[in-house]
Amino acid sequence: MNLLFASDSFKGTLSSIRSAELLEMAAREVFDDVTCSSVPVADGGEGTVDAVIAAVHGTKVYAKVHGPLMDPVTAAYGRLEDGKAVIEMAAASGLPLIPPDARDPLHTTTYGTGELILDALERGYRDLSIAIGGSATNDGGMGCLCALGARFLDADGNPLSGCGADLARVREIDLSGLDPRIRETRITVMCDVTNPLCGPDGAAMTFGAQKGASPEDLEILESGMQNYRDVILRRFAVDPDQIPGSGAAGGLGAALTVFLHGRMRSGIETVLDLIHFDERLKGVDLVVTGEGRSDRQSCFGKVMQGVGQHARSAGVPAVGLSGSLGEGAQSLFDCGIESLMTTVDAPMSLEEACARTEELYYAGAVRMFRLIRTGTRITPG
Repeated sequence: MNLLFASDSFKGTLSSIRSAELLEMAAREVFDDVTCSSVPVADGGEGTVDAVIAAVHGTKVYAKVHGPLMDPVTAAYGRLEDGKAVIEMAAASGLPLIPPDARDPLHTTTYGTGELILDALERGYRDLSIAIGGSATNDGGMGCLCALGARFLDADGNPLSGCGADLARVREIDLSGLDPRIRETRITVMCDVTNPLCGPDGAAMTFGAQKGASPEDLEILESGMQNYRDVILRRFAVDPDQIPGSGAAGGLGAALTVFLHGRMRSGIETVLDLIHFDERLKGVDLVVTGEGRSDRQSCFGKVMQGVGQHARSAGVPAVGLSGSLGEGAQSLFDCGIESLMTTVDAPMSLEEACARTEELYYAGAVRMFRLIRTGTRITPG
């Protein structure tokens, strides 16, 4: 039997790589003759760079950039083959880079993300996949564009630095100084939300509070974002609110698509392409995937959905082993996952389950493989 392991990380407790190691140990305990292979997988969020470079034997590139409050940080991105690079904007402009009491989307910026893109351009990469989850920002992507040579001007023609508070002051956008190498570059924006730039479902009103905005701040940011949208509409004849996902990462989605002509794409689909997942399915008898918690959200651009759908298209059955199963987890059956099992084997607190993650995962894997072995021994009729 040829097995392929492709699980998401169990955030904070079990990496994708470690889950594959435990699955292989369990499979060899149960089956006499088994071949195991594995590939780390992520859905375009946290851990995407690590998963992709591990899967294709890429390397990390480190760059000194500015963090979300313009403090110096060292951020990494992934260097792949054929002029490709994969970037997580959170590495330079992410919420974890700011202490909770210092979070303020009126003053945070995506400037460092632009610097990562610039570093990749200078190293010759012309195919960039950019994951835009986990941002600390609500600047409409202005900071990112400023780092790449664009200018956002106020009513007096003065350039703005590009933070959330500047949104209301934008009167003109000058792209004449934009790095010309952008025109030669293919940019894929890994995004699984469809929020517009403005409105009750927009960047500020949906995500601003978790980035530290007060109710008063949200009103300022929303008003500013509406002004920003109107300037873009007047200057480029493009309405960002009509672009699904333009409100992602505090409006970075809009900047990457409108100004850099990036293409929005599902994070998990982008990752599966980067790691050549369909090629890895050739000759496989069974795929095992999983995640920390499976529920109805698992069918919205997450690892198990993507793995299951690709496995089904290749005619390979896939099963899931997850830390817990929540409401709607059975929706994964419509995404190519044939069966779901959980690692926990008795009522217990989340704290206990997390403390015993490896023990429970291994035992759950053994149970799962014993059940699969039983299925192989059933004779029809």
